[in-house]
Amino acid sequence: MTTQTDFPVLADLGARLIGDRAALLENVAGGKVFINGQLAFVWEPGQDGIRRFAASQLVDTGVAQVNEVAAGFGINTESLRRWRKSLENTGLMGLAPVKKGPKRPSLLTQEKAVEIHTHRAGGASLRATAAATGVSTDTVRRAMAMIETPLDQAATTDPAAVVEKSPAQQELPLPPAPMDRSGERAAARAGLLQSAAPVFAPATGARHAGLFLAIPALEATGLLSCAKTVYSALPNGFYGLETVLIDAVLRALAGESRAEGATRFDPVELGRLLGMDRAPEVKTIRRKIDQLAQAGKAGDLIAALAAHHLKSTGPGGEDLAAILYVDGHVRAYQGTKKIGKLYSTRLKFPVPATEETWVSDANGAPVFVVMAAPGASLAGELRDLLPELRVAVGDERRVLVGFDRGGWSPTLFKHMDENGFDVLTWRKGETADIKEEHFHDVSHTDEHGEVKTWVVADTLVDLPLNTTKKNGEVFQIRQLSRIVATTGGETRQIHILTTDRTLPAGEVVYRMGNRWRQENQFRYARMHFDLESHDSYASTDDDEERIVPNPAKAKSYQKVVAARNAHAEAAAIADINLMALKTPAEGSKELSVTVTSAMHNQITAPLWEAENALIAAEKAHKKIPAKLRLGDLSPGQQVLDTETKMIHTGIRMAAYNTAMTLAREIRTNTGYRRANQEAHALMRQILNQPGDIDTTKRGHLTITLEPLPTQTKTMAAAKLCEHLTATKTCYPGTTLILHYKIKNNA
Repeated sequence: MTTQTDFPVLADLGARLIGDRAALLENVAGGKVFINGQLAFVWEPGQDGIRRFAASQLVDTGVAQVNEVAAGFGINTESLRRWRKSLENTGLMGLAPVKKGPKRPSLLTQEKAVEIHTHRAGGASLRATAAATGVSTDTVRRAMAMIETPLDQAATTDPAAVVEKSPAQQELPLPPAPMDRSGERAAARAGLLQSAAPVFAPATGARHAGLFLAIPALEATGLLSCAKTVYSALPNGFYGLETVLIDAVLRALAGESRAEGATRFDPVELGRLLGMDRAPEVKTIRRKIDQLAQAGKAGDLIAALAAHHLKSTGPGGEDLAAILYVDGHVRAYQGTKKIGKLYSTRLKFPVPATEETWVSDANGAPVFVVMAAPGASLAGELRDLLPELRVAVGDERRVLVGFDRGGWSPTLFKHMDENGFDVLTWRKGETADIKEEHFHDVSHTDEHGEVKTWVVADTLVDLPLNTTKKNGEVFQIRQLSRIVATTGGETRQIHILTTDRTLPAGEVVYRMGNRWRQENQFRYARMHFDLESHDSYASTDDDEERIVPNPAKAKSYQKVVAARNAHAEAAAIADINLMALKTPAEGSKELSVTVTSAMHNQITAPLWEAENALIAAEKAHKKIPAKLRLGDLSPGQQVLDTETKMIHTGIRMAAYNTAMTLAREIRTNTGYRRANQEAHALMRQILNQPGDIDTTKRGHLTITLEPLPTQTKTMAAAKLCEHLTATKTCYPGTTLILHYKIKNNA
C-alpha cells in the first residue's frame, strides 16, 4: 500500500493542523474538528461552549498536546487549563459563556432617581444620600446626572437654594452628541482650513466642565496672546494654535500635562471644553508641538511670557518686577543616551541630567527659564541672564535678585550693582563673628498682616574681588547677621549680603527667607505638573571641543588634602614627643636632658615620611591638567533637544500660574474657613466637577457645575463662580462671555 499524505483536502480548505492527528476548520458558518480525518465535533456561530468542549477533549483524550491545541484554537494555555478544570468540576454547563455586566435589574429606576434627587436637593452629602436611599455613591452621581428628573420636580427643604432652570436647560441632551464637524475636517485634510473655530453645543453632565473655571486665570497668564505674537499661527489644519494650547493647559490642570496623558481622557468629553467634536490625541498633539518647535522660537515665547508677567501687579498691587529669585533646577535623565552627569541635590549624587535656570517673582510664581549650558555655574548663568531680565523688566529700575550660595562671586556682585541689579544672597565660607553689641531687634509685616521679628546686626563688610592676584581690591557690601541655634544646644551666626542699603533690615531678612517659595514651586510642579518630564528625547552631539573640568584633578586634590592632614597630625605628635623627651623626669635632679641625633631622628621619622608623601601628592596633583577637551574625556556625549522641552515648560508655567491664581481667589474671595490649608485641594476638586453647558442665552456660555460633597465647599465654589463671572471673560476665539453657576445654589 502506498503512503497517504496528511489531510490534503482539509489543508486546502484552510484548516489548522493540531498535532499529527487533528485539524480545526472554522469559518462564518461555525467550526469543525476532525480526528484522523473523521468529523468529531461541530458547532454553529455563538456555540462557544461546544468549541471549548472540543478543545478540552482533544487534550483529555490524548489526541494532541496542550500547547498544540492552544495554538490551533488561538488561545493561551491558561485559558485552556481553565476550560478543562471547569469541564471536570461542573460538566458542560461550566463551559457555557457567562453573560457580562449586571446580574440583576438596576436599582436606579425613575422612582429611585426622584428619591435620590429629593435627598440631595435638601443638602445631604453623597454618603448620606446613598445611606438613606440604599444605593451606592456612584448610583447617586448617576441619578443626579439623569435629565429625566428635572431638579424643579424634586422636593427640597430649601426651595430658594435651587436654581430655576429654563425650558431650554431642561431639554439639554443627555448623553450629549458632539457637534458634526466632518465638513471642516475634510477641508482641513485638503489644506483649505486654517483652523476650526470653537463651537459649543448644549450638554448636561459634561464630565470635565469644572475646567472651564480656569479660562479667566489662563487668559491672565498671557500664554495665548504671547503665543499668537511669537508664532502667529500653526500650519493649516483642524486644530489651531489656541485650541492646542488650551487643551495642553487644561490637561495639565487635570493632572496629565504630558502628551501621553491625553490617552486618559475621552476625546469627545474633553473636546466639549474646546468647542470641538473631539480633543486632539497623542499623535496630533506631538505633531502640533513639533511644528512649533521647528520655528525655533521657544526662547521668544518664554521671554514674552516673562515680560507679560512682570508688567502685571501682584495680588496686593505690588510690583512683581521689584524682587526676583534665581535658582538652578537639575532634571534627571533615565534614558539610554550618553548624557553628561550633574550633581542632584535632591537625589544626593551625580546623575545624567540637564539643568535649567529658573526665575520666579516674590510670590514664587515662575517668570522666566533658560536651559543652562552644560557644566555652567549659577554665577556664570546669572551674569548671562541679566540682559534678558532687563528686557523682561522693560525699564532701568533697580531689581532685587535673590539666589543661594551657588551664585557666590564678589566680582558678580559688583557687576550686578553696576548694571542696576541689587544682590540678595547668603555669605559663603567662614568669617569672623559680629560682636553681640551690634545686634538689635528688627521686624517686618508680611502680606498676611503677620508681624515677624528677628535679632539682627546690620553692618558693612569688604569682599576681596580677586583672591588669586592679592591686589587688595575689595567690594563693599551690606551684611545682615543673625544668631541661630544649632544641634547640641549651641548657636552660630549666619550672614545675608545685599547691595540694597535702603531696604529695611527686617524686610531684607524676610525676602531672603522667601527664596524657599521657589523651592516650593519646584516641589509642587514636580508633584502636579510633571516638572521632571523631558517631553522630548531627541538629542544632538555635544561640542567635543568644549573645555570641561577634569575629574581626575578633583580626585588628586582630595589626596593632597588627606596628605596635608596626615602631615599636620604627624607634626603635632612629633612636637609632643620631642617636648616629652626634652623635659626631665619628675623628681630628677638633672636640670637638662641630652637628646642625641638618633633619638631625634627616631621621633621625627613619621613626620619626614608624611612630608615626603605630601610633596609627592602635590607634585602629582600639579601634573594633572585642570581641564580637558570633552572629546578626550567623554567621546560621543550628547545633549537633549531643548526646543520642544521649552515649549512644554511655557505651557506648564501658564498652568502653574493659573492654578495659583485660582487657589488665591479661594483664599481671598470665598470665605472658606479652611482655605489656608485646603485651597489647592478644593481648587483641584472644583476643576474636576461635572456640569452642564448652556448656550441658549445669546452671547453667553453658561457653565453650571454639580454641587460638591459638602455644603461649605459648595458655597465656596459658588462664591468663586460669582467672582470669576464678574471678570466677564470671553472664551478664547469666540465672543461668548463665560458665566458660572453651581446647582442648588442661588
